[in-house]
Amino acid sequence: MKFVKIDEKQWAEGIGKLKSGYRVFGPVKEGKDHEFRELTGDASPDMAFSNTRLSPKSVVYPQSEVMFEYTTDESRPDHHILKEPRRDDTPRAVIGIRPCDALSFLLVRRNFDSPEYKDPYWLRNYEATTFVGYGCNDPCATCFCTSAGSAPHDTQGLDALVVDRDGGYAAKAITEKGEALMKAAGWTDAMDEAEAEALFADRAAAAEKKITRQVATDKLAEKPSMDLYDAPFWEDVAFSCINCGTCTYLCPTCWCFDIQDECRGCEGVRTRNWDSCMAPLFTAHGSGHNPRGEKVQRVRQRFMHKLKYYVDKYGEGIQCVGCGRCVRSCPVNIDIRKVCDMMNAYDPEAANDCACPTT
Repeated sequence: MKFVKIDEKQWAEGIGKLKSGYRVFGPVKEGKDHEFRELTGDASPDMAFSNTRLSPKSVVYPQSEVMFEYTTDESRPDHHILKEPRRDDTPRAVIGIRPCDALSFLLVRRNFDSPEYKDPYWLRNYEATTFVGYGCNDPCATCFCTSAGSAPHDTQGLDALVVDRDGGYAAKAITEKGEALMKAAGWTDAMDEAEAEALFADRAAAAEKKITRQVATDKLAEKPSMDLYDAPFWEDVAFSCINCGTCTYLCPTCWCFDIQDECRGCEGVRTRNWDSCMAPLFTAHGSGHNPRGEKVQRVRQRFMHKLKYYVDKYGEGIQCVGCGRCVRSCPVNIDIRKVCDMMNAYDPEAANDCACPTT
């Protein structure tokens, strides 16, 4: 593992150097929030942020992506043939990604890179991307990453990790991609390993103490799916939901999409667009039947997928990294932490014992 120290001047110069070989993305202040944007010209990442409103998942998984182009003009020899458009396969670098967001790509990869199916669009983008994390010193009050398999200075899914130090930053390379990026940036001023290890450990320990909310997930795997599906609390959970979809669009581990054709005259494109299980049309059949036509069914599906179905299918934690975005931004204050605790503690026999007797 390689440690380097980077002063403020070297940091800015290094970001500039990276732009000659990478498409560089980083946090940028937009209004009251920060967003990940491609850094063009002299732009540098604004590292003075707690968390971005949206995760950087769109770098790998664009909100709208053209899959094919086609023409129905029969005067052209290529009519009615789907053709993949020219792609920009320039290597990408995400600078300043939080560890929880980096972990999200590993969770999502299980869906797009399964033994049964490999999604070429997602995989090509992911493999072209180098993730440079930024240690989270001041987690938000809504963060619960330590309950979701991550931590403020975790390295899962990262190629390099940067932490702040007096006068600049310290960085460690985790993968060969990370080492190559640091070399391309000119960040090669070696740091004493013992000093670096102590700095990283101190930063990590101090940050973890600031995580104030723990969420119980230890019993989810043993719960029968149908017991949770039929639990009596779903109506209460869904009562205030307005099906706006904010939770799904903000979530770094949501992967649902729709495929649509957009045509003008004889020219058309087939696009893949983010979709939401909160939308009433999400599961509508061509026949008109909708197996999740009611709001409570859609709300239940979201939480069951993340906290039960994913657990049962992959056996490696929940489909959540504890970033807290959905908690902070839900307009009606639905809290995944409370729902997870209810699911984890649910006992159908105790619930039946408390039920009011019928006459």
